[in-house]
Amino acid sequence: MTKFRAYIAILTLLLLAACGGVATKPDAKVPGALAKPGAGGYYLDDGPGDDAPADIDGIPDATLRTEPLLARANKPYVALGQEYIPFTTYAPYKQQGIASWYGKRYHGKKTSVGEVYDMYAMSGAHTILPLPSYVKVTNPVNGRSVIVRINDRGPFKHDRLIDLSYAAAYKLRLIGQGSGLVEVESIDTSPEAMKKLVGGKVEPAAEVIAKPKAPAEPVVKSAGYYVQAGAFKTEANSDLLQKKIQGLPLAENVAVGKVYNGDLYRVRLGPYSSREEADISAALIRKQLNIATIVQNQ
Repeated sequence: MTKFRAYIAILTLLLLAACGGVATKPDAKVPGALAKPGAGGYYLDDGPGDDAPADIDGIPDATLRTEPLLARANKPYVALGQEYIPFTTYAPYKQQGIASWYGKRYHGKKTSVGEVYDMYAMSGAHTILPLPSYVKVTNPVNGRSVIVRINDRGPFKHDRLIDLSYAAAYKLRLIGQGSGLVEVESIDTSPEAMKKLVGGKVEPAAEVIAKPKAPAEPVVKSAGYYVQAGAFKTEANSDLLQKKIQGLPLAENVAVGKVYNGDLYRVRLGPYSSREEADISAALIRKQLNIATIVQNQ
């Protein structure tokens, strides 16, 4: 009987060991394992395709050229309950905010200008910048910059400033976290400006983007509230205030942006979902920095 019990015990141990050592196929999906590119692990199964270029960093920036604006793509429109009025001419624009990116879910689909979206091209989407136009996007964390061509509308989440192609986000090193803080600055590609940029080598189009005598202020009607913390004639002064606010616990859940309009560099925080939140933030900024603040619903 003792030998029989010992035999049963040994047999049980062997069976348990065998069950724990069953080999799986190399492509078997194991819960918690890192997803391969294009095999999930991204928002709504977005991400890079299986045929991604070997050297994405080698993809060149968008080539600057003079292009006509598309009237149909720059009309006022409503998205997710918000009304947007895009620029219809070039105007200086420089602002910080959160950038997101879109990949294979939209690869091959049409953009707002009617072109096919290529996730491996240097392009982007913006709610109010002219279509098409060009911007310089900088990641302030690592100093990396890219030039992208704006050819689509979006993003329409209140906490997003720009949507980038997969390639652009990769070169800025934003892929891992899905989004990140960037600075977006418009580039004047009128014939006059292009002569200064590229030594007179301009790629002409049928029409050109006209540069206004004074920069136009974009109008965005929404439920979002912003706190203006300062307005300066010189950009250096606005940079100092922006950095001071970012170094204090004053803007933990909102972006600290910089907008140029009316010949002034305006430092703004937002958007806030309610007037009450904006008022609280404005009072806190006044108390800590001893400066005047303005709450704006736009």
